[in-house]
Amino acid sequence: MISEILKSSSQPALYEAGNAFMWTDPHIAKQLLEVHLNPEIDLASRKPESIHATINWILDEHAPDRKLKILDLGCGPGLYSEILANAGHSVTGMDISLNSIEYAKQSSIEQGLDIDYRHGSYLDLDLGTEEYDLVLLIYTDFGPLLPKERLLLIEKVAKSLNDGGKFIFDVLRKNEIASKVSPINWGCASSGFWSNEAHLTLSSSFHYPEADVILYQHIICEESGGVKTYRFWNHFYDENSIQDILSTSSFGDVEFEDDIVLGDDPFSGKNVLFTIATKASSKGL
Repeated sequence: MISEILKSSSQPALYEAGNAFMWTDPHIAKQLLEVHLNPEIDLASRKPESIHATINWILDEHAPDRKLKILDLGCGPGLYSEILANAGHSVTGMDISLNSIEYAKQSSIEQGLDIDYRHGSYLDLDLGTEEYDLVLLIYTDFGPLLPKERLLLIEKVAKSLNDGGKFIFDVLRKNEIASKVSPINWGCASSGFWSNEAHLTLSSSFHYPEADVILYQHIICEESGGVKTYRFWNHFYDENSIQDILSTSSFGDVEFEDDIVLGDDPFSGKNVLFTIATKASSKGL
């Protein structure tokens, strides 16, 4: 086990995958749902006041006088979807976590909301063709996508939007990116977020300046002998890099917004840049 830990803890090649996937692990899924629903912390979801500020900005600026058909990607337990549905919009939510989707479905039933929730990765699911007026990907979920994944997603989203439809997503700014590298940290617990058995945790991060990405890595050594390596590649952007990524897509007008009041968390406030990409009219092509 020691040799496996030493091998896993060294800096891997750019985009080298780990051997474990957090989003579908049954134990972690339960912990994630609890974090999503905790209104006191900005982790799996932003705090309620930040969520409402984001939705208010989206609806006031981009849907002031009509009802929209909206796709909420990475919807989690439906925190954004429910607000949008309560405002009278037609909402479809997609998420890879079965726990979150099941919770969201039950919550929508209890509230009498007609929300179409679908379980699966939005990179694999069929998003449809020219079905939506607005597609959302909120809470910096664009950042962990690998280059091929983000191009795939942009293509899928563009096809799913009506002419003039908007794709709104937020990313972390790459200002002072090197300062966002976390120190190495060891921890141990009889049970916890990563495992329901006794385990050691080695957390570290690595900066890859050529790709404007930081790898956040967590190695979990379980009492039963298992060693799991979780790797999260988080890209950081500015307006120019977003423009470059969208330049070959069918999005015509691209705007940016960074003045939404989201608190002081590292995943909120001035660290966050929102992109509003509008699909060009096919009639003009």
